[in-house]
Amino acid sequence: MKLRRLGFLAATAAAVTFSACQPKTDNSAAALPIPKLEPGIRVLDNGLKIYALRDPNTASVSVAVCYNVGGKNDPAGRSGFAHLFEHLMFKSTVNMPPETLDRLTEDVGGLNNASTWDDFTYYYETVPANHLERVLWAEAERMGSLVVDEENFQSERAVVQEELRQSVLSQPYGRLLSLYISQANFSVHPYGRPVIGSIENLSAAVLDDVKAFHAAYYRPDNAILVVSGNFDQRQLDDWIEKYFAPLVSPKWSIPQVTTVEPPRTQPKSFTVYAPNVPLPAILMSWPSPAADSSDIAAWSALDAILQRGQSSRLYQSLVYEKQIAAEVGSSFEIRRNPGEYSLLAILSDGKSVDDGVAALRAEIAKLRDNPVSAEELEEARNELLVEALRNRETSEGRAFELARSVILFGAPSASDQLLDKLQSITADDIRRVARDILDESRSVTIRYLPETPGAKGDVIVDSQTIETVKIDIPASEIPTRAQAPENQRQSPPAPGPAVAAKVPAAVEKTLSNGLRVIVATRPGLPLIAADLCVSAGSALDPKELAGLAALTANLTTRGTTTRSATDIAREVEILGAALGAGATADSSSVSISTRSDKASELFAILADVTRNPVFQEEELERARQEALDGLIVLLRQPSSVGEFALARRLFADGPYGRTPSPRSVSAITRENATSFHADWWRPDNAILVIAGDVTPEAGFKLAEEAFGSWVAPEKPLTKVSLQTEGKERPVPLVIDIPEIGQAAVLMGCVGPSRSNPDWFAAWVANNVLGGGYSARLNQEIRIKRGLSYGANSQFAQRKQPAPIIAGAQTRNDAVPQVAELMADAMKQLGAQTVPESELTNRKAVLIGAFGRSVETTGGLAGRLSALAQFGLPSAKLQTYADDIAAVTAEQVAAAAKTYFDPANAALVIVGDASVFDSELKAKRPKIERIRIDQFNLDSPTLK
Repeated sequence: MKLRRLGFLAATAAAVTFSACQPKTDNSAAALPIPKLEPGIRVLDNGLKIYALRDPNTASVSVAVCYNVGGKNDPAGRSGFAHLFEHLMFKSTVNMPPETLDRLTEDVGGLNNASTWDDFTYYYETVPANHLERVLWAEAERMGSLVVDEENFQSERAVVQEELRQSVLSQPYGRLLSLYISQANFSVHPYGRPVIGSIENLSAAVLDDVKAFHAAYYRPDNAILVVSGNFDQRQLDDWIEKYFAPLVSPKWSIPQVTTVEPPRTQPKSFTVYAPNVPLPAILMSWPSPAADSSDIAAWSALDAILQRGQSSRLYQSLVYEKQIAAEVGSSFEIRRNPGEYSLLAILSDGKSVDDGVAALRAEIAKLRDNPVSAEELEEARNELLVEALRNRETSEGRAFELARSVILFGAPSASDQLLDKLQSITADDIRRVARDILDESRSVTIRYLPETPGAKGDVIVDSQTIETVKIDIPASEIPTRAQAPENQRQSPPAPGPAVAAKVPAAVEKTLSNGLRVIVATRPGLPLIAADLCVSAGSALDPKELAGLAALTANLTTRGTTTRSATDIAREVEILGAALGAGATADSSSVSISTRSDKASELFAILADVTRNPVFQEEELERARQEALDGLIVLLRQPSSVGEFALARRLFADGPYGRTPSPRSVSAITRENATSFHADWWRPDNAILVIAGDVTPEAGFKLAEEAFGSWVAPEKPLTKVSLQTEGKERPVPLVIDIPEIGQAAVLMGCVGPSRSNPDWFAAWVANNVLGGGYSARLNQEIRIKRGLSYGANSQFAQRKQPAPIIAGAQTRNDAVPQVAELMADAMKQLGAQTVPESELTNRKAVLIGAFGRSVETTGGLAGRLSALAQFGLPSAKLQTYADDIAAVTAEQVAAAAKTYFDPANAALVIVGDASVFDSELKAKRPKIERIRIDQFNLDSPTLK
């Protein structure tokens, strides 16, 4: 399901300093060639509209069906209903048993998913191009013959309730972002009910509600079909005629939302106390324009100026200068009717909520009362235009953009027209729209605070005056369908001839200073991605300085000998480019993504931050505080607490076991960062990967100009031998967070390194266990029992033996059952040979995901960089699919016995122990228990 688009992960974000000085350059994006969305259009007699975007240069195709029904159409007392129905659409039809859609997509190397918004529900599949007919057949099946029965209804309702617990109730800011924004902003319009709904409303739903909802909204004349990718138009027309044209739209009219939210004439303010809130937050909202407003482009630019990027006004003021906020962002969502626009700040540790409100209001007033600069406006334009270009790199991205354009704006050309309009908006337009939207007299302010004994705040709930659409269809006219007997079902059509994926070849060269350069050409869109990777990551952190590699990488973008941090941010962002830095267990990196016509400017910055960081004490203090604020939030989330603990359980005090803690981060000095950079950030320990719209010759020239003068130190590179694995498997660990809304269950083992000959077999084994929706863990825990929104397993790629982690979040009372299901699945993986059909399907998942990942410039650069980090040749990119396909069932069984043995696994559970403790101990008498306030990341024992 889609939740509101707010980027608050409260992790360590890079900061910048403020400076009015920056070089003047020609950064116009007017000439940037963004491919238009120019589909073929067809309307069937039943009202279904079809839009086709052909791209013969890809090996895949995306199919999207978008229905004009969303959260605003939920019946009275049934908030969350449209989202519940989204789940039911993946179950049975007359000819498809449950999960058939997964067999037709995931099992052939594709994917499927859906999202529920306020105004629409979006379903999509991306598959190898030769499977297009099968997906069209399946979409027509669920449009015209969905089976809604009690069994499917009950199972999916349980899953949705787990999703709500996981995404909302167990997250520190889940209630604020998913519930309170809507409830506080609308008194009449059904936008006032959260799309995710409530446990109570979901529990109250009955089967007849579902049948009526389907009959009212899921019909050809209330939908659009988008096909984007590699297909033959004439063949597509034939298939549409065969599968969709026979569908009949019912005679009754479609219930429409006509409610108009009354103008807000005075500000509203709420103070709310919630459980598990590590840092206070403030949110301010205002009514926002509808999709048909002529001000959408100016509003988009206004939002970018306020909060997009490190040079934005809110980041500079609240995060950097005043250091009031740990993170800032917005809820920016275009809706068909007037909606809400929200700005949010998660405050830094110890900062006052009132000071935060005052600082946020001051920045809003500046935007209302003063024109924005020409540079700010140009930066906003470029950021939005280049983002649109990146979104259109894939058939999947183009399908969504086209569907959204039709559903929200009423025309396939609307998105292109908005991008064109961005070129002509002025500073006066921004100021006018700011005055119209950010009107203090129409604001809503929410102060979001941690629960304290005796504190009583305001209660924010769905308004009792919300007007809902009534579905009034006689029960006798609502179709009741049953699944056909197996011997009478229609089978999906056979796939067509395979279309070979195009994986660009890479060309390599080593500069005289030892820098290895890899270039992969992907012509077409004018984009380039580059990744400069250094073979030194968090595994090299000293025991008492965990977090050093990450902080060092972070600081490279916070000032050089010739550029301030703000110079860096503004030079990058005015081009619409992206610059990021970070560290993994085995490496540190700086990456860029940019327009190909601006590559030389960005490579100059990439080289500068890599070679010449100054590690100013002031910047270190800011970065440290951001990291500490991020840890405060992460240590209140069950999944992240569990991952921290499991690393210690698997690797003890070894390099892979240590985790940044408040103490270790606070201990890092400027000298530590300077020394780490001097020791490891050197050309003979680095790899530069360049991918995208660039020839090998041009790529090598960019590398030579930017990095050719980078001199390797005379001191030889230090050779390091790492011992990463813990010596023994500990007893199960429970970390008690009282009254947390949901528990995390994690079970971990140690797998092979990336260069180990067993790696491909273990990689496939992990996918069988938990590598997707159809994998065994999710089948047992979510699909069969509805105990979790999702269960999976992850296998990290590392230079040394790497962690394999199975995980799921569930109700606290279901913890013992989920733990046993995980152990049973791991045991069975090694005890029985995987059936050939299942093995073939799971290998297809890996091959398909690989093919999609190299469709984008960033994904291609990332894949090549990963190979280089592990000492593997670039040519392995070309053979990846063959290497996966060659894995046998016997190899998978051997890898499972060696690396997935539950008897050697570490079990970590994070949740409300009072609910599950006694039942868990009955099956696992030896259990260690730690309260969250005693959880110590600095100790190998976590105490």
